[in-house]
Amino acid sequence: MENKSSNTPAAQGAKQSLDQFKYEVANEMGLQLGGERTSRENGSVGGQMTKRMIQFAEEHLKDGSKI
Repeated sequence: MENKSSNTPAAQGAKQSLDQFKYEVANEMGLQLGGERTSRENGSVGGQMTKRMIQFAEEHLKDGSKI
């Protein structure tokens, strides 16, 4: 699983879904993403996305499911 840059999804074809997820998380947090926002605000969205993806993986792995 080679990744060309940190902004390139590891799974081919996942970019659109990840972008949608990013804006859903930002909306739930009451934030608008963009250049006029601080790095902390924009970064907090990425942190929340990571937290949710790890939680999703853990929930599926605990039952012996494959992800």
